Amino acid sequence: MSLYYSNLDERTRGLMLEEMDYDIANNQLHISPFLSGQGQRDYPNLLREAIQSGDDETLAKDLRAHRRINRTLPRRKPEGGYMVAAAPVNAARILAESEFNRFYIRALARRAIEDGIKELVVYRAKQVRNPRPESEALIETTLSPEALLGDLRAHPDQPPSLGVPSGPNSGLSVRLP
Repeated sequence: MSLYYSNLDERTRGLMLEEMDYDIANNQLHISPFLSGQGQRDYPNLLREAIQSGDDETLAKDLRAHRRINRTLPRRKPEGGYMVAAAPVNAARILAESEFNRFYIRALARRAIEDGIKELVVYRAKQVRNPRPESEALIETTLSPEALLGDLRAHPDQPPSLGVPSGPNSGLSVRLP
């Protein structure tokens, strides 16, 4: 099930595309280890298509097709070295939700800055069975759009320091007040 994006409209989609182009121009488009070689080649176009006219569910469906998701991944052992582990069965969904939401949040931050809106509101965009306490604590808090945009641009393949989105399957996003 797709996340609910409160302010996903044509203006937001346009800003999402600009943010994606920003990442490509700065050689920082996140290429997940979940993606196979085919997935890595197809990912930018699939992401662009989902941003233009779909959502995270569209992206996940496209990623599941044509062997775009690895079945196994190298994983670091606690005692050192690596082993081969099975990729999560929901890897395409995890990746699609995470990346589509990140570009959506970045676009909303840009939109708020352009419109002189001083804060964005954190909300639950997807219902989860066992919400993390740290995620629950963020709901209905507000964040500076400038800080949020800077944080997400600075951490394209790492958890953002402001905690939104708060990791895979968190279900958190932001909306205009």
